[in-house]
Amino acid sequence: MGLLTSGLLPSPSSAQIVVFDPSTYAQTVLTATRALQQINNQIASLRNQAQSLINQARNLTALPYSALSELQATLAKTRALISQAQNIAYEVRSIDETFKKLYSLEALTGTDRALVENAKARWKTTVGGLQDAMRLQATVMGNLTANQTQMAALVTASQSADGALSATQAGNQILALQVQQLNDLTALMAANARAQNIKAADDAAAAAEAQEKRKRFLQRRKGYAPGSAKMFSED
Repeated sequence: MGLLTSGLLPSPSSAQIVVFDPSTYAQTVLTATRALQQINNQIASLRNQAQSLINQARNLTALPYSALSELQATLAKTRALISQAQNIAYEVRSIDETFKKLYSLEALTGTDRALVENAKARWKTTVGGLQDAMRLQATVMGNLTANQTQMAALVTASQSADGALSATQAGNQILALQVQQLNDLTALMAANARAQNIKAADDAAAAAEAQEKRKRFLQRRKGYAPGSAKMFSED
């Protein structure tokens, strides 16, 4: 009985013994830590790439406000007024033809009736030039209110721009608005100068015409001859 019992129990030499190796455990923990750090780095890289894509999308976002149509309408209005210039257009050939017809010395050698007609035509041209200048002045002054509204809207849009593209677009539209204002100023100066030049030409022609009329009056063969006048009829 004792032999049987002793045969069933394991001997001390055949039992399994678990041995803890501190160096192996430390190496395993270090390897896991490095793997976890690499994963965190990859996550951070992906996060940065996503943010970069978001920023690029914002930079490519177009400006929601556009003043282009208003600027084009304003320029078209100014051009229309310039093209409607009365009597003397803003064109070299037209100016040369009109000056030859009304303001040259040749225009002062016609008949007395022709002198009167030329004087009327010059007066009409002078008044038309002054009227054109005043119409353009009124148009430019009216554009100032619209320009102020557009400038305020563009500044607001530029301040709330999401990215570089929209900010650049806002800046470009502000520059376009300034160019339109310079065009209005140039047109206004041209109209005022045109009116002044027409008036100066009319004054010079009127002075020359007066001399011609005086010369013709003095060269007449028959001067003034006093005559008798009957105040009352004789019965």
